[in-house]
Amino acid sequence: MEEKILDLIKDSNSILIITHINPDGDTLGCASCLKSFIGDRADILIQIEDNFSFPTTYNFLPYLREAKNFSTLEDKYDLVIAVDTASIDRIIDKPKEIFLNCKNSIVFDHHKTNKGFAAINYIQGGESSCAQVLFDFFSKLNIAITKQMAVGLYTGLLTDSGCFKYESTTFHTFETAKQLSLIGIDISKIADLCYTNKPKNLILFQSELIANANFCLNDKVAYILITKDFINRYNAKDNFTEGIVETLRSIKAVEVALVLKESAQGTKVSIRTKEIDATKITSPFRGGGHKRAAGCTIKDNINKSLELLLNRVKELL
Repeated sequence: MEEKILDLIKDSNSILIITHINPDGDTLGCASCLKSFIGDRADILIQIEDNFSFPTTYNFLPYLREAKNFSTLEDKYDLVIAVDTASIDRIIDKPKEIFLNCKNSIVFDHHKTNKGFAAINYIQGGESSCAQVLFDFFSKLNIAITKQMAVGLYTGLLTDSGCFKYESTTFHTFETAKQLSLIGIDISKIADLCYTNKPKNLILFQSELIANANFCLNDKVAYILITKDFINRYNAKDNFTEGIVETLRSIKAVEVALVLKESAQGTKVSIRTKEIDATKITSPFRGGGHKRAAGCTIKDNINKSLELLLNRVKELL
């Protein structure tokens, strides 16, 4: 399959690389890496919804500053590649239409719940990150990874493994990090840019939310509700919510952590668990993800969505 994908990339004159909606370090790192590999024939589309803007934390990644947005997107591509995208529902509006209508499509992903929605699906379910999947892809083809490519891959590996502490982290993850570091990238600087470069209003935004977190079922469940009014008050960017759900899960008594956020599509939900399979919570809502980290979008208001989620969690606890 690797050779087939490589031939398709080489033979395509115009390629669109799509991140998942409201991108994180893994999807952005993979998009940057692929753009670095392909060159001028490829464009990146960063999907941002509602009033969110690009998460500037990742401005250091090559080529992201010249990425396309919805207003500059044209239906001119003969190959579309989605990275770190668990389902077609993680691509919205015009890019979804372009993806579905394109004669050639590829998905690179690591989510176990991804059933494959492209013409070619390169999925390694259970790996720590999509960056790991891309690294393995290049390795199997004996393609030399450049410094630019390595910056994107290491960013994805670092952030989606939770700084190498999540359950999906394995010997293979650490070996990959070693190989990327040997290329000559500054792994300490990348970590600083990802984690010690936060704006003041992000910290205040998260602090207020965490201070007003809600607990139920003998503190086994913690949840936070993020309304559009609250988002507007802090002029919050998409990455402002990153890490909040992990903070809730870190509380000793908490078994299930939920963060619900109002959006144009309904209510976006992030879930982290300690023992329960998080994908079993999201499955009734067509969500997906990993055993301890999953998400979904519920097409209802935030309070009704919370009620539905809590009922589901009660069934599983």
